[in-house]
Amino acid sequence: MQPEFHEALKEQAKIRGFSLFGIAPATDADGFGRFCDWLDSGYAGEMDYLHEHREERRHPRSVVESVRSVVMLGMEYGVGRKPNHGGGWGSIAAYAQGPDYHRYIWDRLNELSAWLMAEVPGSYSHGATDSAPLLERDFARRAGLGWFGKNTMLINKDRGSFFFLASLLTSLELPASEPYTANHCGTCTACLDACPTQAFVEPGTLDATKCISYLTIELRTPMPEPLREGVGNWLFGCDVCQDVCPWNRFAGQGVAFPHRDDLEALDPLEILGMSEAEYRRRFKGTSIYRAQWRGLRRNAAIVLGNTGGDDAIPALEEAKRDPDAMVSEAAAWALERMRQRISRV
Repeated sequence: MQPEFHEALKEQAKIRGFSLFGIAPATDADGFGRFCDWLDSGYAGEMDYLHEHREERRHPRSVVESVRSVVMLGMEYGVGRKPNHGGGWGSIAAYAQGPDYHRYIWDRLNELSAWLMAEVPGSYSHGATDSAPLLERDFARRAGLGWFGKNTMLINKDRGSFFFLASLLTSLELPASEPYTANHCGTCTACLDACPTQAFVEPGTLDATKCISYLTIELRTPMPEPLREGVGNWLFGCDVCQDVCPWNRFAGQGVAFPHRDDLEALDPLEILGMSEAEYRRRFKGTSIYRAQWRGLRRNAAIVLGNTGGDDAIPALEEAKRDPDAMVSEAAAWALERMRQRISRV
């Protein structure tokens, strides 16, 4: 491929909102063995789909059989915002303060794929973002996009870590980018020290079963009691380990992902009393929808137990009688925690 074609592809990606661009050869994922060790350690919790598609993550041919190159892309979604809603509001991870990123990015990947196949007739390409058995971080590092931080996030010197990863798997053999081999975390342990639930086993290793993002999104069963206090006011996801990262002082320079002000923070009292129909109407088409109605209401009860005032007691008493055992148990815990907090005043 001529250098002009490489630049044209990069420009087409930029037009569609991808501010990070690199190309990796389609070979075995560098971190496949480490990924398997992580799964075997039990750190994936209830995310059974990771076990079920373990072997497929060894090589990108499991996604596209004819793949020869992996075009890695990054779309920035901003930075962790600190909305001035006052006390009692539930925080939402920055990536979820907009539409469901899967559909938004897929649409743009499909456009880029169509452009590439039109430019090179007979070629094939397929786009994916957190939607295929592909170890995206491995290929992103190999494509020169950044290094793995101690918080396991991919960090770019110029963009920080508040970006989505996406990939375009193509049958074309494109010139590979220079892999990123440096690590710029140094002696900094800000992310490890700040984690409210101490979810990092060691630098670069996350026990997802203790991570607030896992607890508030992926977990479909009652939240372990010892971790509930650490959840604080996080209603969906968590940005703590990114918010404290010094490299994120550069984040948000090339944001292309749409943002919704009404999703920056939510009222847990409103969420706790929300019907399933209201939940669907409000959150369908957003990432928050992944938490499910019962899961988001469980989270709301825990947030109220950690931060709520006396005005939350009637709603929690009502939720304590909820037919969903997970919601009622969380409400009962919240009431007891509030009583303990009041008794200490």
